[in-house]
Amino acid sequence: MRVHIPLQKCEDRSYDIHIGALPPIAIQGKAVVVTNPKVAGLHLHYLLPKLSAKELYIVTLPDGEEYKNQQSLEYLLDRLFDHQIDRKSTLIAFGGGVIGDMTGFAASIYQRGIDFIQIPTTLLSQVDASVGGKTGINNRFGKNLIGAFHQPKAVYIDPYFLSTLPKREFAAGVAEIVKMAVVFDREFFEWLERTDLSDTTQLAQAIKRSVELKAAIVAKDEKEGGVRASLNYGHTFAHVIENETDYSTYLHGEAVAMGMVMANELAKRVGLLSDEEAKRIQRLLERYDLPTCYPIKDPEAFYSHFFLDKKSFDKKITFVLPKGIGDFLITDEIEKEDILAVLREFGRC
Repeated sequence: MRVHIPLQKCEDRSYDIHIGALPPIAIQGKAVVVTNPKVAGLHLHYLLPKLSAKELYIVTLPDGEEYKNQQSLEYLLDRLFDHQIDRKSTLIAFGGGVIGDMTGFAASIYQRGIDFIQIPTTLLSQVDASVGGKTGINNRFGKNLIGAFHQPKAVYIDPYFLSTLPKREFAAGVAEIVKMAVVFDREFFEWLERTDLSDTTQLAQAIKRSVELKAAIVAKDEKEGGVRASLNYGHTFAHVIENETDYSTYLHGEAVAMGMVMANELAKRVGLLSDEEAKRIQRLLERYDLPTCYPIKDPEAFYSHFFLDKKSFDKKITFVLPKGIGDFLITDEIEKEDILAVLREFGRC
């Protein structure tokens, strides 16, 4: 006997991404703004007049990737219970990728799931982390290994917030823009080569194109069962770098920049990417002072960390490698010796 449950039409998880000045946002029930002290001090005065809700609360969490953990999540959940947040309430992620990931994960598990919206305040979160519904926390084994897919109800991308962004944070966001261009859009990459993203008009165009590219991929593959894995170009290496340095040395975008260069070296080794294309990508990253070389002290240990990645299955490591500029290959067929050869090269940084 078999009973079939057709769930495909049970829920429409579509949502809009608003790019431009933050409009008035009306929440029907209670709302909780989740932020960190830095963003609250800089921008809460701008946000609050635009929000209306039955009741409005603010919860602040520590700033930094090293705080994206179980302890911070527990603190946030406790505050939700303190405020008697119910299933008709909405969480508002107001910050960068760390705040967005933790707020979304809390929303996914609080009373089995409540609504949340994203108001990203860093370039990296605007072009990548806030779009797509990936939520989660880190643990000692790796990055984002505990989490859920939980789509926001809306995303509001306001370039106003970038005016106070430190140079390193800005560059970290540029790394994700470059990632999107290398993997999906050669013309976009060539445009980036001749464009100065410190120009606010040009930056707005880059944000828009990056969001369009990611939204198209998420629409095809919401839960990373196939093509969405291409968004992890550079991340397989980057997550090991972040874990080895306790999430305290490099910003996520900086680790991704180094991870892309490593992936490029592997792509060159297996004949997917030319040396000149790899140099073009590295030059573009270095134009924004992004690090492109991570000194690997123990290649075997680095290699073993790959198996804690969510994309590794059955003792095989999945890599996203550029296939020229503007295309990609997702593969788990790279020989161990080719991988170790690349890792040894970076031991000489």
